[in-house]
Amino acid sequence: MPVGGLLPLFGSPAGGSLGGGLGGGLGGGGRKGSGPAALRLTEKFVLLLVFSAFITLCFGAIFFLPDSSKLLSGVLFHSSPALQPAADHKPGPGARAEDAAEGRARRREEGAPGDPAAAVEDNLARIRENHERALREAKETLQKLPEEIQRDILLEKEKVAQDQLRDKAPFRGLPPVDFVPPIGVENREPADAAIREKRAKIKEMMKHAWNNYKGYAWGLNELKPISKEGHSSSLFGNIKGATIVDALDTLFIMEMKNEFEEAKSWIEENLDFNVNAEISVFEVNIRFVGGLLSAYYLSGEEIFRKKAVELGVKLLPAFHTPSGIPWALLNMKSGIGRNWPWASGGSSILAEFGTLHLEFMHLSHLSGNPIFAEKVMNIRTVLNKLEKPQGLYPNYLNPNSGQWGQHHVSVGGLGDSFYEYLLKAWLMSGKTDLEAKKMYFDAVQAIETHLIRKSSSGLTYIAEWKGGLLEHKMGHLTCFAGGMFALGADGAPEGLAQHYLELGAEIARTCHESYNRTFMKLGPEAFRFDGGVEAIATRQNEKYYILRPEVIETYMYMWRLTHDPKYRKWAWEAVEALESHCRVNGGYSGLRDVYLLHESYDDVQQSFFLAETLKYLYLIFSDDDLLPLEHWIFNTEAHLLPILSTDKKEVELKEE
Repeated sequence: MPVGGLLPLFGSPAGGSLGGGLGGGLGGGGRKGSGPAALRLTEKFVLLLVFSAFITLCFGAIFFLPDSSKLLSGVLFHSSPALQPAADHKPGPGARAEDAAEGRARRREEGAPGDPAAAVEDNLARIRENHERALREAKETLQKLPEEIQRDILLEKEKVAQDQLRDKAPFRGLPPVDFVPPIGVENREPADAAIREKRAKIKEMMKHAWNNYKGYAWGLNELKPISKEGHSSSLFGNIKGATIVDALDTLFIMEMKNEFEEAKSWIEENLDFNVNAEISVFEVNIRFVGGLLSAYYLSGEEIFRKKAVELGVKLLPAFHTPSGIPWALLNMKSGIGRNWPWASGGSSILAEFGTLHLEFMHLSHLSGNPIFAEKVMNIRTVLNKLEKPQGLYPNYLNPNSGQWGQHHVSVGGLGDSFYEYLLKAWLMSGKTDLEAKKMYFDAVQAIETHLIRKSSSGLTYIAEWKGGLLEHKMGHLTCFAGGMFALGADGAPEGLAQHYLELGAEIARTCHESYNRTFMKLGPEAFRFDGGVEAIATRQNEKYYILRPEVIETYMYMWRLTHDPKYRKWAWEAVEALESHCRVNGGYSGLRDVYLLHESYDDVQQSFFLAETLKYLYLIFSDDDLLPLEHWIFNTEAHLLPILSTDKKEVELKEE
């Protein structure tokens, strides 16, 4: 509860009114008359005080409670215990933290064990426990003296001020570093002529996308290929050039040298982070910081390191919260942060604050300052102190209280890349970050137990968990998980390596089916498994395709790890569909409905189409020694980060 809101309850004016009113009455020789009017006045005054206290207590309870509408739905609609309504959820931001609006529909949870009556009783017990805990916390806060509240406010202000000074003070220049030539960037032609031809076609697609962006939207964030003009998302504030930065490493890998030099020149002359605008910390980190870091590690050009660290410093004020969990949105000039207003009572989002680790570890590595690493390691500290419901990580965490918000769990939108970054943090550390490894495999075990199900025809899918109730929906964003499970298989607990590789293959098959069951052979934003429907979008607002990469990303990992030819076959099917339905004269456009016979374009060429979709396709038709997985990690925007070996430089950074 905001402490400022408590001050009037304990201030002297209210106290004076109470003392004056009662004291005056008593000082006049007991009760001033015994008439009904005098009695009613006193009663009204007392009732007003009681009512005010009650309202304040209720407000405190509401503030400290997680959003329990999903839990209550299991009680209010329990005519059939396994049938529960899924609550409405507003669309989220950006390419990774968005979630299509969800209507109310009843469905049966598959494989739910135990007695239904007992399950209802368990839900009731959890609700009672949550409410009692929140009421206790509210009562404790209300019992604080005004002096204590004022002291807490001053201490918090002092802490934030110290953090701000500490963040700014160390950055007066970058230390010199010896650039290490990258491993595995020699781009040999595949021996097979048919594979060479397909790879050349994907490079031509990249040229088509890039040349049209350059011709119609150069310097702006993205391209509108139908209108043939620039498109700017509010996610980037006034920062420009998202497509340029996002495409840098794809241009380098495809040996588009002239285009890479053009992009580098634009960044040197025009990329400016001194803007008075609000940006998404998550999106700017994965696209801009990730893109600049990747370009530096591939080319050794100092401008990319300089710009990456400069932007990293600009993002540090987002961490100025009581818990250290960063805000989702940040004004780049003022350093003032806030969260999305729809996000569970002002909570931060798991997939956003959990998708900073890789980039911030590399910022410390390249800047010589540990502050970036400290910020993201503190996120781990906060998470490890919290109890996880059924071992799962809810999508919402309040940055003020450091407690979970709404108990909604998803491996798709709002949750996805958090799990990806746990695994990749372990791999990027040279497999020395054992804490990340444990967190990842513990989370995967809980996901398998509570979220992964099979359809009646044998398709494996990952449902969403809402206060203990399953919604049998899988998002396009969730399809990245096939590649994640396969990538982590080699480090799995004893006897489970083959299991996780097979699980990755099953998810890849399900996601391929979601593509294959549309007219355009491109997958919808979300697809469902209920009411006799399997791997098909049933709601109009889930039928769109915005050039997303997650299915192709899983194909890439599955190809690299198994060399099963079906993954190249499926990838080529996606290429043909993109060429048939998304390619236009002015670039590539997303589609509003993949089930229609004729294209309805959304008129946006997303920057991640160049950063991810085309890069993953190119790698599927390249030899494995181009960017070998044992030397490189892809961030969630497919930007390349090398494994950080425990060399002398890194040890020194940790000791500073």
